[in-house]
Parts: sequence; C-alpha cells; structure tokens
Amino acid sequence: MGRPMLTRRTLLAAPTLLRAAAKPTEVAIRGDQFLINGQPTYAGRSYQGRKIEGLLMNSRMVQGIFDDLNPETVKRWAYPDTRKWDAERNVREFLAAMPIWRQHGLLSFTINLQGGSPEGYSKSQPWVTSGIAPDGSLRPAFMKRLARILRRADELGMVPIVGYFYFGQDQHVRDEAAVRRAVANATNWLLDGGYRNVLVEVNNETNVKAYDHEILKPGRIHELIDAVKGMNRGGRRLLTSTSYGGGAIPLPNVVKSADFLLIHGNGVKDPKRIAEMVRQTRAVEGYRPMPILFNEDDHFDFDRPENNFLSALSEYASWGYFDPGASDYADGYQCPPVNWGLSSARKKAYFQLLKQVTGA
Repeated sequence: MGRPMLTRRTLLAAPTLLRAAAKPTEVAIRGDQFLINGQPTYAGRSYQGRKIEGLLMNSRMVQGIFDDLNPETVKRWAYPDTRKWDAERNVREFLAAMPIWRQHGLLSFTINLQGGSPEGYSKSQPWVTSGIAPDGSLRPAFMKRLARILRRADELGMVPIVGYFYFGQDQHVRDEAAVRRAVANATNWLLDGGYRNVLVEVNNETNVKAYDHEILKPGRIHELIDAVKGMNRGGRRLLTSTSYGGGAIPLPNVVKSADFLLIHGNGVKDPKRIAEMVRQTRAVEGYRPMPILFNEDDHFDFDRPENNFLSALSEYASWGYFDPGASDYADGYQCPPVNWGLSSARKKAYFQLLKQVTGA
C-alpha cells in the first residue's frame, strides 16, 4: 500500500492543523487535566456520560525515527516493494500520516529515542536502534528526524510523549555516567529547540527486569525524573514521568516526583482491571491531583460496549493504543516497515472509536 497522502481536503478538515509559527503549541497541566495553549483538551466534551475534557488520547508510535545500525539485522526491516530498509522513507510516511491521526482526534503519540522492539515482543534484541550513543551523546541523524516530527506536531496542535530509554537498547549505553549524560543532552536538546508541546517519558516500563543500569530501575528512576525537572530555560521546564509494565501500579517515589503518571494495560484482559488500576494509582502514597495516562495497551475489542479504552475513560484516565502488528507493511505501528496510515481493520476500528469519543 502507498503512503498516506497529505491533501488540501485533509488540511481543511481539521481547523487546528495549520498554526502560525509565532504561536507554538504549548502543553500544560492543571490538576488532573492536560491543557493545550491554556485550554483543556477536548473542551466541553463527554462521551456516554464519561468526561473527556482534559484527557490526552494517544497512540504508541515509537518507531518514527527508527534506524538499525547493525548491518547483520537491518535487512529484516526491508520494504516489500524495494527490498531494503529506508529510514528517510519511514519518517516521511510518518509525517504524512500525522494529519490523518489528528483529524480523528489523536492529540498525542509516544516516540522513543531508542525505539521499541521492532518485532513487537522479543526475548533477544541484537539490533542497534538507539539514537543515544554509548557515551551518552545523541546521534545527529536520529535527532534530525525527531526534529521534523516535533515541528509537524507543533503545527498540528499535537503533544508528543518523547521517551529517552528502552529496555531493549539501554545496554548500548556504556555506564551510569553516560545514562545521566544522555538525559542531560536530550533534555537540553528539547529545551534549546524551544519545544513547548512535548512531555518526557524518561524510560519505557522502568520495572521490566531487562534494564542493565540501576538508575533506570524502579528504585532509582525518580533521580532521572528529578534531573529532567531540574533543567529549565527562562524558568520553563519539561513535564516528566516514566512508565511501568502492563498491570503494574506506580511506586511512591515516582508518584511523588512525576508530573503525570504513566501506566500500561498490556496483559490486562479484563477491562474492569483497567479501571481498578486507575483507582489503585490514585491511592498510592504521594498522589495529588495529576493526570493518569495509559500510553500502551495492546487490547482492542473496539466494537464491544466494554473494552480497555472505555474502561480507562470511566475512571477519567487517558488511553493509548498499542498495536505491535507484524512486519508486513499493513498491520501494527511498531514492527518496521510500518505503514503509518489506517492500513488495517484494527487501526480503522480504533480511529473510528477515537473519533466518536472525542467528537473530532
């Protein structure tokens, strides 16, 4: 299938798609609500009695800047038509799809400097897909691709969640000093770039045992959250958190440090458990009114009256779609080569329900 086309009709369909450069998109938090340019998201919106205003509907799109620096594995991600991998094509098609997502009510997506497993779920990950070099410096080609995506998100009124570390790639960062250096470099890069529309996820699923560095694990991850929060430009800093694996509840050290809370629904088959997770998160020591956001959940059932998406909304938590799919340029959003459009029945079902929920 070809890449999604950015047409005049697509642009005119969504009133917030084009923004003047003098008025950048700015995200903020007030209590348990997200605000964009001073106004709650989805202002005044409710769906089937569930309050939607102030939530941040999102999708896991972590491979937008993907490349594989391992010559032994890069051939796995070849496009079916060209029989080779092309990082430029990947980001170009990502950019072309963004207005389509926005038109359906998607305000946010997660993108990660170290990507995510390009096979969806993998025990071993021999590829090298990290935008962070072993010494903690940032690889220019990855950051140039990220800059293009963040600028387009700014124009579209979208709020990317920028992740720094992923447990399948942190082993390529030399030591704790390099981890800290990478956090400082990435945060300075975002601040120096003037990006006011981003949230930071320091690492993906901090409690996954595959992390090599202690500072990326649950007991110490708040140190990196605090490090990001401690950096600013002209008094402006980045809103920051970390996420936990499917079904896990944030620990007090993160709840006390984070600006918002990230939880995952992977492995949670009963929608009632999703609602229970939100209630349990609000009961953790240190909790105060703050947004709770699922930014990864691989459960669907969008045609049923009960599903994980709607269950999260019932407890006033934002929900994020995670579709690992397969490497066939149709399914999923995580396995390269990714078709970033609405290229499968499952994608279409999600975006249709999203459009209904948000009134896009």
